[in-house]
Amino acid sequence: MKYTYTEKKDTRSGFGAGLAELADKNPNVVALCADLIGSLKMEKFIEKAPERFFQVGIAEANMMGLAAGLSITGKIPFTGTFANFSTSRVYDQIRQSIAYSGKNVKICASHAGLTLGEDGATHQVLEDIGMMKMLPGMTVINPCDYNQTKAATIAIADFEGPVYLRFGRPTVPVFMPEDMPFEIGKGIMLQEGTDVTIVATGHLVWESLVAADELEKEGISCEVINIHTIKPLDEEMILKSVEKTGKIVTAEEHNYLGGLGESIAGMLARRRPTRQEFVAVNDTFGESATPAELMKKYKIDAAAVKEAVKRVLAN
Repeated sequence: MKYTYTEKKDTRSGFGAGLAELADKNPNVVALCADLIGSLKMEKFIEKAPERFFQVGIAEANMMGLAAGLSITGKIPFTGTFANFSTSRVYDQIRQSIAYSGKNVKICASHAGLTLGEDGATHQVLEDIGMMKMLPGMTVINPCDYNQTKAATIAIADFEGPVYLRFGRPTVPVFMPEDMPFEIGKGIMLQEGTDVTIVATGHLVWESLVAADELEKEGISCEVINIHTIKPLDEEMILKSVEKTGKIVTAEEHNYLGGLGESIAGMLARRRPTRQEFVAVNDTFGESATPAELMKKYKIDAAAVKEAVKRVLAN
C-alpha cells in the first residue's frame, strides 16, 4: 500500500493541536466551549491564551450567539462541542445569527458519526453534514486523520466566512503527510486507478485505502480520492476521475441522505450521469457499541467499500 501508518491518534486531538498553534499565530482567534474542554482537547489553547477562552457551560445556543457577536468585533471565534450539539441543538442560532449574515465563525464539532461509540444513538449524529451544507455560504470540512485535522484547523482561521469543521472521537491511523498544505475545496488524489473511482471523506478514507489495496490483489484497479471539503465540492477532480473509470463509490460516516454521496450524485446527474454505489448509514439511528462493531454492523468499513465496488462493477 502506498499509504501506511505507524501510529493511531484521534482527530479531535488534531483539532486541539491546531487550535493551540493558533493561540501563538493569530491573536484574533478566540475559543469557546460548552463544558467539554477535555473532550475537545482545548487545554493547551487555554494554557497559552486564557484571556481568549470563554467557558460558556451547557448553553450551546448562547455559545453560538456569543460567537456571532465576537466575530463582529474582528475576532475569529472557534466554538467547541459535540457534533450533535453543534448542529441540531443550535441550528436556528447558526442559521439566523451566523450563516444568514456570513459571520466569520468556525463551528468545530467533535464526536461525529457512529464512531462516537458507546454513548449511543442520541449522541451519534449522522445528519449533520446535510444540515450544515444546506446553509447558504457555509463551508463544510471533514478531515480524515490527525494531521489533516490539525492542518484544517489552522487553515480555516485564514478563511473568511462561516465554517463547519467535523472530526471524531476514536483513534484512527495517521497516514497523511504532516507537512501537506490544507487547501479548502480541493480534493486529494491518493492513488490512481482505472476500473472504479472511490471518493471518501473522514474516517472512511483509510477504510477505502484498505479496501482498494485488497481489491488490487483481486485485479481491480481503484482510484481513491480524499474529499475533505464537502462544500464547496471539488467537482472537477471527481469528474476527471469518472471520465476515466465510468463508475463511482462514495464512502462516508453519515446517513446516505444528505451526505457527501448525495452531493456527488446531484453533481453527476447535472454534469455526467455515472453509475454510483453508496457506503453510508442506511437511514437509521445507531446504537451503543464499540466503533469497530458499529462500522461493521452499519456497513461503513473496508469490507463494505469492497462490496460496493463489486456491486458497481457488476452493473
